[in-house]
Amino acid sequence: MTARLAIIGGGLSGLAAAYFARQALGADAVVDIFERSERPGGILRSASVAGRQVDVGAEAFVVRRPEALALVAELGLADQVVSPTGRRPAVWANDGLHALPSPALMGIPANVAAVGNLVDDADRLHIDAERQRPMDWPPGTDMSVGDLVDDRFGPAVTARSVDPMLGGVYSSLSADIGVREAIPALAARLDAGTPNLTDAVAGLLPAATNTAPVFGAVRGGYRVVVDRLLEAAGAQWHSGIEPALMGGPGDWQVADVGYDAVIVALPAPDAASLLADTVPAVAAELGNVAMAGSAVVALALPPDSVLPENSGVLVATGESLHAKAFTFSSRKWPHYESSDATWVRASFGRFRQPIAGDDHTLIGWAAADLARICDAAGVTVDTSPLDAVVQRWPSGLPVYAPGHLASMKRVFDARPAGLGFAGASYQGVGVPACIAQARKAVDAVVSEVAF
Repeated sequence: MTARLAIIGGGLSGLAAAYFARQALGADAVVDIFERSERPGGILRSASVAGRQVDVGAEAFVVRRPEALALVAELGLADQVVSPTGRRPAVWANDGLHALPSPALMGIPANVAAVGNLVDDADRLHIDAERQRPMDWPPGTDMSVGDLVDDRFGPAVTARSVDPMLGGVYSSLSADIGVREAIPALAARLDAGTPNLTDAVAGLLPAATNTAPVFGAVRGGYRVVVDRLLEAAGAQWHSGIEPALMGGPGDWQVADVGYDAVIVALPAPDAASLLADTVPAVAAELGNVAMAGSAVVALALPPDSVLPENSGVLVATGESLHAKAFTFSSRKWPHYESSDATWVRASFGRFRQPIAGDDHTLIGWAAADLARICDAAGVTVDTSPLDAVVQRWPSGLPVYAPGHLASMKRVFDARPAGLGFAGASYQGVGVPACIAQARKAVDAVVSEVAF
């Protein structure tokens, strides 16, 4: 019998699942991808800005996790991986630029020296005395990162260091993100009895001698990876379709066609709608996951523009800038060095902070914010763009609230045999995490179904 697998969702996770399924099931297997959009890749999306393909969704991946590098190498693209230039981001706080706290763990400083002049003297004393204050952390606690840092280091550290860092990863403020969800190693340290946050953070930081880059990107953008991944998967692409899912183990029905197994590679709310009639208990759990919207404005400035000597700027909570972050692509990535233009990305939007304004407004805000940042850095830049593209992500990322991972464990425990889940909603955001979850989903259904 020919193995038949349906994958619902054609973003990175669905494409990776198709690729791993092809490896597991062989050349004769039927692997079908159903995607409502005409374009594969999901949030791995590129757009032409001043004649160059620029990523307007995910831009980079963490190289200290192996999954993305390994997959890129398998696809024959290892020679296209580039490392950042080594410039560091700055933080915009109190209407000025500051050094990003270092050493730090997701913005949580390892000691008082790490915060520099980002906070006032009272906050510095509070941080320095943290080791002497009793800490209430019963093993298994799952509180928000914001509540933890507010209590141990003070709200200024949360707003000016942790929020900017987590906002870029999750499009949420730290008050909405669980410690166990975003920084599981930190929760494990505290569960094991580390008596204070200072020691817990310090114990998790890499050695100062570790100078290996944290991030990598692909020359030519993620579009190259998406195209190669779809080709290597050898899957049948069905676009413009939002299929119903019927049946059950051994006889799944997708778009009125029978399959041995199904992998749902959709955001949690979409998966909940799909499964409402078939697996209502799982759908109810998935329906509780909120999504955070965001938008990216890709700017091409005149080629002689002189940007600040940073890789970008993260914006503290409560500041008067509209954007939450800037990436100075021409400063951060060597493959963006060009005589044609200077490229910058501006990011907008967080959970519970809807993006107001049309595309023209967002481009104007990005240019005005950038002008203020450049002025504070002592450089004068004509921020009137040669070209600009706005990409909106109305529900781009799941909110990893306290209890999210426990909820997803209940989803996996309750799923029927032959039904897998892949995507950022489940066990981690970011490209490496999505690739890992796609492989787990394929491994699970292959082990459960007599293909």
